[in-house]
Amino acid sequence: MRITIIGSGYVGLVSGACFADFGHVVTCVDKAEHKIEALRAGRMPIYEPGLAEIVASNVQAGRLSFSTDLAGPVSEADVVFIAVGTPSRRGDGHADLSHVFDVARDISRHVQGFTVVATKSTVPVGTGDEVDYIIRTANPNADVAVVSNPEFLREGAAIEDFKRPDRIVVGYADPRAVEVMTEVYRPLYLNAAPILFTSRRTSELVKYAANAFLALKITFINEIADLCENVGANVQEVSRGIGLDKRIGPKFLNAGPGYGGSCFPKDTLALVKTAQDSNAPLRLVEATVAVNDQRKRAMARKVVAACGGRVRGRTIAVLGLTFKPNTDDMREAPAISIIQGLIDAGARVTAYDPQGMEQARPLLDPHVAYAEDAYACAHGADALVIVTEWDQFRALDLDRLAAGMTGNVLVDLRNIYRSEEIEKRGLRYTCLGDGLATLSLSYPVAAE
Repeated sequence: MRITIIGSGYVGLVSGACFADFGHVVTCVDKAEHKIEALRAGRMPIYEPGLAEIVASNVQAGRLSFSTDLAGPVSEADVVFIAVGTPSRRGDGHADLSHVFDVARDISRHVQGFTVVATKSTVPVGTGDEVDYIIRTANPNADVAVVSNPEFLREGAAIEDFKRPDRIVVGYADPRAVEVMTEVYRPLYLNAAPILFTSRRTSELVKYAANAFLALKITFINEIADLCENVGANVQEVSRGIGLDKRIGPKFLNAGPGYGGSCFPKDTLALVKTAQDSNAPLRLVEATVAVNDQRKRAMARKVVAACGGRVRGRTIAVLGLTFKPNTDDMREAPAISIIQGLIDAGARVTAYDPQGMEQARPLLDPHVAYAEDAYACAHGADALVIVTEWDQFRALDLDRLAAGMTGNVLVDLRNIYRSEEIEKRGLRYTCLGDGLATLSLSYPVAAE
């Protein structure tokens, strides 16, 4: 099939490369000339493991191309995917749909013959109806079927998620779209990946509901971690204890500094706004948004407390800037709030991230220094903070790390290490949700 994807950002590029790998002929379109030039030259605008290789192989095979021209690819396409950004709208938190609607108008001018227009961007309930209206109003002769086809890609594992999905969701109003979308995903359908065909509005809500539930799960275990610290329990053991329940499951139950990234923050906020406008407020999601926002800044206070309540004039080394490992995405990363909180408290900050430092520079305080590796970052530091759990931070040479530091504080905001292996190097270890360390202080055992 001939597929055109409008928007060559994270979702559009990954989807386009994977569709081409299935054997479809795909054109990725973007208005940003520098991005298209880079892609044509084999340079990826984002970091995603395996993406450069799959793009290169399909470009070489003639199945994948890149263009700034929308007219030709749209007129030739069997399916046009809308994969442009829907950031939070400044001022009120609603999803900004201006790019989606602009693309719909562009499609209306160039579409020829029966074409499925699939919205892959994350959009509020009812957006598909508006896209349909825009196209048909601008071009009454357009023969289109507008569907919702949300993505469920995890940054850092996007190719695996696309090729081996838990499910494929397609929301439609025109029955003709079912056959076309089945053909698009036939390689996955033959491998028994479930395809859920439903109404367009239901499909749009599935995406938001899924992200909100996962964000709620993360926030829940983070609050349990705080409780563990106050009552003498261990959050990692609590997580394991509840995660072994098949009704709950172990995923997204790791305590941390709060969620970030391109999806959870904006999608939870947009869902909250949609629910409020629909007179069905989602109080649990509202609380999730508020608690997560507060938690990021609270992690800076945790570091200050670990340093004895004062960091003015001290050097704090921060390992990990991106919101999660295996990506260069800095959007809503906890490190931004944590570093700003430390600087506000008077600390000097040195940072290192394997992929995110270039993206971090315009977002962080200009006084932040950047190191070439983890050991250079820690050298001369009074305290070391692990913010993002990159694999290389899971197996650090702790003796070398301790020898290079001026101070002896290590704050592990991802619970990567065990306290005994840190403390035998002469370092004072602080993690999340370990109330067992203070159990004897909080609950002295009576003499028998």
